[in-house]
Amino acid sequence: MNTFSGLSLVLDRAAERRDEPEWIAAQARGDMARFLVLDAGQQAFVDAEGDALRWLDAGEREALLPGTPASLLGVGESHTYFLIDVPEPARSEALATLLDARALGLREAGLRLPAHEAGLFAYAKGLAHWQREMRHCHACGGLLNLVSSGHRAKCVACGKLHFPRTDAAIIVIVEHDGACLLGRQASWPAGRYSTLAGFVEPGESLEDAVRREVAEEAGVRVDRVSYHSSQPWPLPASLMIGFTATAHDRRIQLRDGELEDARWFTPAQIEQGLADGSFAAPPKLSVSYQLLAHWLHERDGLELDALIARHR
Repeated sequence: MNTFSGLSLVLDRAAERRDEPEWIAAQARGDMARFLVLDAGQQAFVDAEGDALRWLDAGEREALLPGTPASLLGVGESHTYFLIDVPEPARSEALATLLDARALGLREAGLRLPAHEAGLFAYAKGLAHWQREMRHCHACGGLLNLVSSGHRAKCVACGKLHFPRTDAAIIVIVEHDGACLLGRQASWPAGRYSTLAGFVEPGESLEDAVRREVAEEAGVRVDRVSYHSSQPWPLPASLMIGFTATAHDRRIQLRDGELEDARWFTPAQIEQGLADGSFAAPPKLSVSYQLLAHWLHERDGLELDALIARHR
């Protein structure tokens, strides 16, 4: 399962109760309430070791953050979860000291935290980012007030409702005759190659976005496109939608300047590159890693985790 995914297995978002202020207030005061706090940089507060979120209970919230709005995240088996956003640097630093906590970014959290906590952090970060960005109405320019426990924004002037947005992006591993197409950007660490990706444009299907992005970045013509999996990626507001695809041929022509290099890799070349240090896989928390791992297993029975561990 992709990092930050699978949250629905442990969390009911309780969307139908977001407009019930009395119920939400009762939940926030109860023993089951837990509050996930984001600091000024939208990092989460975690324990001193950085291995678990530093949740606030209802008493700590009342003592340390009285009157600070909380957004309902949902209801789990044992707790009702809320988000509290503390965007003021001095205030968030003081709170971290009081809690004996430290701040952890989402990328590191995806590798360190338990899966359900990483997923809750990603959910909270995406919601908090939208809340900070949505200050004025797109229709009339009026000020917005958050409603529905932080999941809607209503214009005080014209009454228009605004909803959280997610930017769809495709990411794809392209195959031709036993080799996969990977590219690299100039800013990446030496040897790192990854699957190709890009944002979906207006009036475009996901499959068409795959074909366009691969053609724009690498000049490769793609035929068959199949869905693989998806991953929330609130960095700051994306949803990565993963695909596998086949190419007509192996002709590469870098077209839009996004990539420094693109090339075809066989499983044997990837294995050899990992062994001699000339190839570095994409970060493990990314869907790109999962696409590559899936392809290696399907094509040659290779396990990417084992290969990396063997040659570390």
